[in-house]
Amino acid sequence: MSERAVLAGGCFWGMQDLIRKLPGVEQTRVGYTGGDVKNATYRNHGTHAEGIEIVFDPNRISYRELLEFFFQIHDPTTRNRQGNDMGMSYRSAIYFCNDQQRATALDTIADVNASGIWPGKVVTEVEPVGDFWEAEPEHQDYLERIPNGYTCHFPRPDWVLPKRDAAE
Repeated sequence: MSERAVLAGGCFWGMQDLIRKLPGVEQTRVGYTGGDVKNATYRNHGTHAEGIEIVFDPNRISYRELLEFFFQIHDPTTRNRQGNDMGMSYRSAIYFCNDQQRATALDTIADVNASGIWPGKVVTEVEPVGDFWEAEPEHQDYLERIPNGYTCHFPRPDWVLPKRDAAE
């Protein structure tokens, strides 16, 4: 049975391009979430963040593994900013779909903070999932269509949490 995850971490193009390639990710779409405007669009998305909706197979990739990759491909220590992109649209946020996702998000953030690997403390918001307004077609799969298009997302090999002991 597939599960859903909704994340925001800056420009949605770069996140989608990297996350879609993970084994166990079945589909992704980009859109606007976590804000105050009904039927949000690129031109009118109010306080929404640019986000990504992920449908994944939890037997192939866990929610925790998705979050660990999420924290590796964007800087969760910069408030309302990723690279050159600034403003609320580019904030770091986890929109949990159930209590288990909330607990996993908080646990992962605590581990990231405790690791001392990231450049500062995590400012990622953890909020219940709300409406997800799908972005316009030109924003979907952008970096597949425009391979050299703008992105501020990339895997940071030095931002990887140590593997947990199976007994934990």
